[in-house]
Amino acid sequence: MLILGHRGASKAAPENTLSAFDLAIHQGADGIEFDTIEVDNHVIIFHDRWLERTTDGEGLVADKPIDYLRSLDAGNGEVIPLLSEVMHMLPHDCICNVEMKHIANLDSWLKHFDKAMDSSGFPLDNIIVSSFNHHWLKQLSHKRPDIKLGILTSAVLENCRDLVDTMNAYSFHVDLEVVSKEYIEELKTLNTKVLVFTVDKTEDMLMLSTWGVDGIFTNVPDTARSALGKCEMYQFADVR
Repeated sequence: MLILGHRGASKAAPENTLSAFDLAIHQGADGIEFDTIEVDNHVIIFHDRWLERTTDGEGLVADKPIDYLRSLDAGNGEVIPLLSEVMHMLPHDCICNVEMKHIANLDSWLKHFDKAMDSSGFPLDNIIVSSFNHHWLKQLSHKRPDIKLGILTSAVLENCRDLVDTMNAYSFHVDLEVVSKEYIEELKTLNTKVLVFTVDKTEDMLMLSTWGVDGIFTNVPDTARSALGKCEMYQFADVR
């Protein structure tokens, strides 16, 4: 079962920062997950709409110029990173889940994504692009069928097969609060991977492992690695 650091090792380091991503890898994560927001013609790594929870800034992220955003303390002196900075620092054998959180439009987001991928040399086979906005994912599936797509959901969806068929989805990323063994089995019949978020308790990790989940997103990669042991060879590039 894959272990992906949710916003990095965000229990021990400031979330969505370079230090959190680096720590997640050193704690034994197979990869990381992070959120992208497109603002002022840049793509930054940030989760919230507002700045107050994780920085010393104030106001809506979307209203701020990039120079202001980059001047803020995102925790322990960390700077809000750019997408390109994250892609350059990641080892090329890790898995990277890029969530589209807030974007201006898909074409401009893709321009930044492709530039970051090209300049870093990070392998596209090791990327999943996910979103709660399934409309964006459908658009992306038509524009870039070479990108693995992850359908994010905090509900038990009734149209799973239609979603898979319309966007050739690689995976479902399901909230731990709604997941069940039966739902996982249903999703597996669609020949997709199933990943669960956000899993921080050892008991939940072990339960999901016995249920055949393909991966978890966790704030505590070190706890997950200790609980689950060494990950067996995982054919991540083996797309549907």
